[in-house]
Amino acid sequence: MFLAVVTAVPFIGQAVEPWVFWQLRVPRVLCALLTGGGLALAGLTFQALFRNPLATPFTLGTASGAALGATLLLALAPGAAIPLNPIPAISPLVFAAFFGALTSLALIFTLVRVSRRTSPTDVLLAGVAVSFLCSSLIMLLQYLCDPTQTVRMLRWTMGGLDGGGGYVPVLTLLPWVLAAGGILAWHSRELDLFCMGEELAQARGVAVSRVQTLLLVTSSFMVAAIVSVCGPIGFLGLMVPHIMRRLVGARHVILIPAVFLGGAILLILCDSFARTVIFPDEIPVGILTALLGGPFFLAIFVRK
Repeated sequence: MFLAVVTAVPFIGQAVEPWVFWQLRVPRVLCALLTGGGLALAGLTFQALFRNPLATPFTLGTASGAALGATLLLALAPGAAIPLNPIPAISPLVFAAFFGALTSLALIFTLVRVSRRTSPTDVLLAGVAVSFLCSSLIMLLQYLCDPTQTVRMLRWTMGGLDGGGGYVPVLTLLPWVLAAGGILAWHSRELDLFCMGEELAQARGVAVSRVQTLLLVTSSFMVAAIVSVCGPIGFLGLMVPHIMRRLVGARHVILIPAVFLGGAILLILCDSFARTVIFPDEIPVGILTALLGGPFFLAIFVRK
């Protein structure tokens, strides 16, 4: 199914010239593959580490922090957001987003430690609060910038894969997503143990603090790279892990590749619909995933 979707989707839509097909549609599908798979993997990791079915980079504020860091760079130094050649993966925008993501994580854990509440629900609530704070600061930056920058920022915060065409977005994401996916797959056993509790993981010989920090930083770097390229695209990290657990079970050695492929397929299909349903205009794919993910979030909240 994965190969069928990846192969068929570039042909959806009106017939185009070969250069449009190879320079716009194919890179866009590859970008959706890496973005959807990466966000789904990050959601899976956060749910395992915090043992909370609603934990994702977006509900915990990591993605909002990354968006704030990238928006701040776009506001202060628009020229710094241009990808570097020949290594676009080390763009300043990626590191600005990563700094924002780590700052939001540090703020969340500081709030939890100060309040002396360490349950998964308390961490989630702190993440929601930090997410609102980052969103408010992004709106403030948009208000203070000139109209051209404001429109650019507003469109970027809706999330989308229309990054100007070409393979630069793909080359920016590829190293981060592949490296993060490899690290998460290597620690699949630890993720299984974290789902059953930190005490059990420690009793089985896991260096809990070190592994948690490694996986959080790895996931945050991957999310930051994705946000820097595509903007915040929410709810993939929530929906896909839950769907795949029902299909393939809860063992992470199988779940990690399944979640990556599921996230890739879902975002490729969503983006294909978003770019064709009101052609020649298109809907930002972040809006479409939010429309799907909102009811999904509420359903999980009611059940759990």
